[in-house]
Amino acid sequence: MFELVEPIGAVTFSDVPNEAFLAVGMRNYWDGYFAGRAAPLGLAPAEVVHAVFYNFADGEVARHIPWVWGKITPQEALTVRQQGSSAALRQWMGPLVDSLDLTRITDLATRAGVSAPTVGRPLYAGLRALALPEEPVARLWHAATLLREHRGDGHNAALVAHGIGGTEAHVLLALSMGMRAEEFGRVHHLPRPRLAAVVDGLRARGLVTAEGGFTDAGRRLRERIETVTDELAAPAYDVLSPDELDELIAGLEPIAAAVNAANSHTP
Repeated sequence: MFELVEPIGAVTFSDVPNEAFLAVGMRNYWDGYFAGRAAPLGLAPAEVVHAVFYNFADGEVARHIPWVWGKITPQEALTVRQQGSSAALRQWMGPLVDSLDLTRITDLATRAGVSAPTVGRPLYAGLRALALPEEPVARLWHAATLLREHRGDGHNAALVAHGIGGTEAHVLLALSMGMRAEEFGRVHHLPRPRLAAVVDGLRARGLVTAEGGFTDAGRRLRERIETVTDELAAPAYDVLSPDELDELIAGLEPIAAAVNAANSHTP
């Protein structure tokens, strides 16, 4: 389900929503990112958004929040995000919009998206408090976003429980992809001494080798975190019967494939 939901929810980080945010006064991509993704939290200060998002380096959130709230309200940001994301999803789905039983697929995804526990999941809870879009493509994107952020909140809890900080999590992800930390897009912009200190800390804990790769212990830890994340995400789908879950998977597969294909052709 993660592999099917993630591409659909993540259209919100693509060019169409980004351009929509730039059109209302955002200075760059990250202004729109923080305005849109943090909007369900209301006028939360940077310290709260940093805590909820978890994986940004110190000071990154504060470069955008509260500045964005001087240009756009959280409610306006939600509208821009939803309209831009549903427009991007519709564009990338192409003929699938009319060839699939979108109402049925969206109904199943929405039932799962609104059924998960909210306790300990602040971003998911904020999204759950919002009204569901009526238009099917917009509702499908919203349902995918609910499931994505529910899983994300659980992933953060798993990282905390295993003593892995946000930047450390990016380093471990980079290593799992066969990359060195300084090559990974989410952290390569950090000052080299700062990133080196993070890697050194993981090395001192026996998780990273002297050459900058995984130790066996490091690989096992990351696998354990991913397993716990999946276990914490699973209750969202308990509301669906096995046949309904199979139906949802079959319905989402061509949509996720279309979105992934569109992404692969995006410069």
